[in-house]
Amino acid sequence: METHFEGIQSEAPVSKEKVKEDLRNLVNDAEELLKATAGDMSEKAKAARSRLNAALEKAKATYHRLEEKTVEAAKATDKVIRNHPYESIGIAFGVGLLIGVLVARR
Repeated sequence: METHFEGIQSEAPVSKEKVKEDLRNLVNDAEELLKATAGDMSEKAKAARSRLNAALEKAKATYHRLEEKTVEAAKATDKVIRNHPYESIGIAFGVGLLIGVLVARR
């Protein structure tokens, strides 16, 4: 799965694990920021806190959805491998052999 963000040039696709880790870090940092600014009662601070809180809830929901999809994909993969063990071994062997040949050619 490739993830693309507008305005960011990247040659490598972003993995789900990296996205999950980044979301987890964002949630933790945002919660710390909300706690640190709890005493500021200006209107701008209140508006910023409410926007940050909304973004934080959205990020949490996205993180949980991504985590559920990852678990579902892992379970589906496990089921396929258990239902077709010899085919799975053959495919893994073939892919490993192909990679070995390609690496050896360089």
